[in-house]
Amino acid sequence: MSGAVEGPDGRLRCPWAVGQPDYLDYHDQEWGRAVRDDRGLFERLVLESFQSGLSWLTILRKRPAFRHAFGGFDPDVVAAYGEDDRSRLLADAGIVRNRAKIDATITNARALRELGTPFAELLWGFAPPPRERPRTLAQVPAKTAESTAMAKELKGRGFVFVGPTTAYALMQATGMVDDHLADCSA
Repeated sequence: MSGAVEGPDGRLRCPWAVGQPDYLDYHDQEWGRAVRDDRGLFERLVLESFQSGLSWLTILRKRPAFRHAFGGFDPDVVAAYGEDDRSRLLADAGIVRNRAKIDATITNARALRELGTPFAELLWGFAPPPRERPRTLAQVPAKTAESTAMAKELKGRGFVFVGPTTAYALMQATGMVDDHLADCSA
């Protein structure tokens, strides 16, 4: 029996993708596709961090507001945020107004600026070798040795709010790992 399910157009997809149009678009257009630019990776890191404890659908729907609130996810812009910006973000109903996550985003932008190496080069250095796609969602891990190592390295470089599970979700979202199910048409 297939782990993938039929979408509204008859194509087989990962089960999580077919419940909402937002999920379907994200699955088909973005999830699991390689992101290799620093700004794109910073955006995904921020969104994955904000998602912690929430529905991914909530984050997807608020994504345009996040982009606006965080200067298009330009790490240099976000790194320069001060107390007025923090207050503005905490008052912005368009995003998730969580002080710890907002502070983490600013801290992580500053840490990214201090890396001394391209963010993409650092993150992609943790990508595991290609493997077979999982057959069912039960075969998809929440974290791996690589995501644990990535989280540890990021923390060692001053990043916060990035544990192994968030790091693995980042790896999935940016194509470092391919967790589309074997039968998925993506």
